[in-house]
Amino acid sequence: MMSSKNIDTNTDGRTKEFSRNELLERLLKDVNDNLWDSEERLLSGYSGSMKMPLIFIMGPMRSGTTLFMQWLANTGLVSYPTNLLSRFYQAPIIGSKIQQLLTDSRFSFRNELGEFIQQSEYRSENGKTRGVLAPNEFWYFWRRFLAEPSRDVWTNEELRLTMDIKTMKAEIIGIMDVFQNPFAAKGMLFNYNIPFLDSIFDKILFIQIKRDILTNISSVLDTRKRQFGSESNWYSFKIPEYSFLKRLDPITQTAGQIYYINEAVKKGLEKVDDKRKMVVQYEDFCLKPRQFFDDLVMKLELDRNNYIYSGEECFKKSRENDVPNRQIIEKAISQYQ
Repeated sequence: MMSSKNIDTNTDGRTKEFSRNELLERLLKDVNDNLWDSEERLLSGYSGSMKMPLIFIMGPMRSGTTLFMQWLANTGLVSYPTNLLSRFYQAPIIGSKIQQLLTDSRFSFRNELGEFIQQSEYRSENGKTRGVLAPNEFWYFWRRFLAEPSRDVWTNEELRLTMDIKTMKAEIIGIMDVFQNPFAAKGMLFNYNIPFLDSIFDKILFIQIKRDILTNISSVLDTRKRQFGSESNWYSFKIPEYSFLKRLDPITQTAGQIYYINEAVKKGLEKVDDKRKMVVQYEDFCLKPRQFFDDLVMKLELDRNNYIYSGEECFKKSRENDVPNRQIIEKAISQYQ
């Protein structure tokens, strides 16, 4: 079984608002190291096959993945990594039980901890949500199982030979056992490794989020300015094409970044059985989320009579009429199509 690994906490030139809290980082490492021995003893009980599917959200950054995760969290169809659970990245089964203890109304006693019981809200900043039960990207958890946690780019074969698959699967099964629901999470760290993921999980559903590429690019450029103070800084994971994209101007670079990620996800999903994948067009989802709820219930093979949709009837699409430098972005897109 795996032991503790150091996760890179470099701020990468982020503005003060987005810099990590180093005191928190050290405390989280200490807490997780302390819990690891107990977590490890639990894993042998979760070494069998998956009873429920893992749901991976795939696609580019700023394509609507956070909104979709927030919506998914509020449907009641799935369990998911919350901001609270993310703090137990090295002991997520224990963390899941702690979350139940603190936030599940079934275990409430005279509302002692009532402030913890809340619904996920539809707000975020550069993918970062607020609130105990709001969805978290859970990157520290996934990086734990990589031989070199600071790397973003891996071939399928490298992952097959070096990734701690056994521990990762046991912990995911354990989380689902605690919550008694499928587990949904962002999987964009592995956008280029879909065939590998498809091969190691006996039950999995990939949900590809697609967004109009022009507004997707514009949103990424905006995010670069907020997080780094400049459009010139690379945002999100480095991809295999990074070595030549980094030499391009910010708009052409970002257009290539979105294009290549979309292509990688598309090609990866071509090798996946139709029952194990689903495509969500962001603009269509904003207009009719109820339809995607029905589609998801069917994909998960759930009894429709037991799941009634009570969520938002629509979402406001951001940026659709506000795209600075539209002609320059369109020209940059044309270089890749």
